[in-house]
Parts: sequence; structure tokens; C-alpha cells
Amino acid sequence: MVPPDFNLLVTLDVLLAENNVARAAKRLRLSPSAMSRALARLREATGDPLLVRAGRGLVPTPRALELRDHVSQLVPSVEAVLRPAGRLDLSRLQRTFTLRAREGFVETFGPGLLLRVAQDAPGVRLHFVQKADKESAPLREGAVDLETGVIDGTTGPELRTLALFHDRYIGVARAGHPLCESNITPVDYSAARHVSVERHGSGNGRIDEALQALGLHRRIVASVDTFSAALALTRSTDLVASVPEKHTEGLRHGLYPFPLPFPAPEITVALIWHPRMDADQGHIWLRACIRDVCTGSVAHPSAAIAPRPHSQLRSK
Repeated sequence: MVPPDFNLLVTLDVLLAENNVARAAKRLRLSPSAMSRALARLREATGDPLLVRAGRGLVPTPRALELRDHVSQLVPSVEAVLRPAGRLDLSRLQRTFTLRAREGFVETFGPGLLLRVAQDAPGVRLHFVQKADKESAPLREGAVDLETGVIDGTTGPELRTLALFHDRYIGVARAGHPLCESNITPVDYSAARHVSVERHGSGNGRIDEALQALGLHRRIVASVDTFSAALALTRSTDLVASVPEKHTEGLRHGLYPFPLPFPAPEITVALIWHPRMDADQGHIWLRACIRDVCTGSVAHPSAAIAPRPHSQLRSK
């Protein structure tokens, strides 16, 4: 069976409105002969003459009258499907977005992001979930709208990425720690008792590589799999943790931060999404909100939200 030509719906709508082949052809910018051929195809498809001669004009058949109102409503609906989406009305938007991120993102950037969202689209809800791994399936399957992370060779090649900010590793200790009382040297740092964050892409491996280049090694006495756990241990012990500066800002309250006394590993934190969401207007708006809050280092509702220029990257 030959599939129907849906272009004929528009032709049928105009023919039944005009009851005249010449006028219908003019409206659709077709020649009268092309319109006559289209009418012949419509008659074959419907099994009905549709328009029949009556004196010098044409009149619709009962089947045509039955179809006229239905087609006149159907054609605008079909055209709406193929038309670009209208302007997004944020004040009326009712939607929940799921954002997956490592620990520290919500504490550091969540307040500023929630303020921005409440100002623009009060009907929008944000659902934050922890990022336990770098698996891309949640983005592909639509379980997650956006996620943040460090782009590397494990990132799905089809995913879209947008650089949010550059970060560097710093040392953190409790207030009153002996390291707080002197200018810290690489020897002082390596000799301290350390808690290491051991997970793929944590940056701690690059810290050890930088120390090895100086002929030094950290004295690691404990290891954990999250920055929040490392900071919790430093809060009540003499352990030293090494964590990303910006990303853990919301987790380090009351702790003593210090620059690493050697070239610190740097990372780029990016926003990641699936390409099927590229043109979604709500998604575009939320990406801009996150970019503005993160690039402006807005960590608290009282801070200013200032957008900055950005560039789009592709996963390697």
C-alpha cells in the first residue's frame, strides 16, 4: 500500500474553501494544471469526486462537506508541529529539571542558582542528584537533564559541553593546625599527615606527580572517595586535604585554606548535556543560568549574578 501524501491535506483544505481550481491554485502559487492533477490525486485517495461540475462552477459532494471542517482544523495543527517553537514564557513555565553534580556544587552554587531561577521562572523546580560516576547513560536516557564534570577521554563523544570555570587544587587544614603558623614549603606539605581523595579524575594523582618531580612524597594515612568526607576528617583531626578551590567553597566553612607550595593541578569544570536538548528553549535558558552563576562565582543569594562571555567545547 502506497503511504498517503500528507502534502495533499493543504491542497484539499484550500480546494474545499474555494470550490474553484483556479483560485485554489493562485492561493497555493501553483499552475491550474498542477492543481487539477492534485485534485485527481485527492479523488483517487479518498475514493470520492469531492468537487463536481454544477453549471459554470464546482460544488462539494457530501463527502467533501464531511471532510471540510475536519481538514480545516487538522491543517493548522500539522503546520504548528512543523513550525519553530514560540518564544518561551518563563513566567508560565512549569517544569522540573534534574541536575547531576559532584558534592560541593549544590553547597557552593546552589543558592545563587535557585535565586536566579526563582527570579526568572518561579514555576521551575530543580532536582539535584549526586554524581557517583562518569557514566553517560542518564543523559542519553533522559533521566538527567544536565550534569557538571571534568571533561576527559571517558566522556561520551556525542555529548555537548560548555566550560563553566577553571579550578585549582589547594590545601585545607583545621584552624590552628601547625601548618597555619608558618610559610608552607613543599617539604612541610609533604611531611604532614594527609587524607587523599581517591577516585578517577580527582586530581590527587597529579598532586603526587608534582611532588615526585621535586623528589617528595605525601604521607597519606587515610583515603576517602569524596571531597566532603576528606574535609570532614580535616575538621576534627590534624589531617591535611587537597581539594578544588571553587568547587568546594561551600564545604570549607571554618577550615584554613592555603595555596599548594608548588604548581597546583588545574581542571576545567564543564556543563554537559545530550545533543537532543540543544534546541529546547527551557534547557537553553537553564544552561545560561548555570553558566552565569558559575562564571560569576555566585555562591550566595546576596552575591551579584553577572553573565560573562563563554565558549562551547566538544568532548574529546
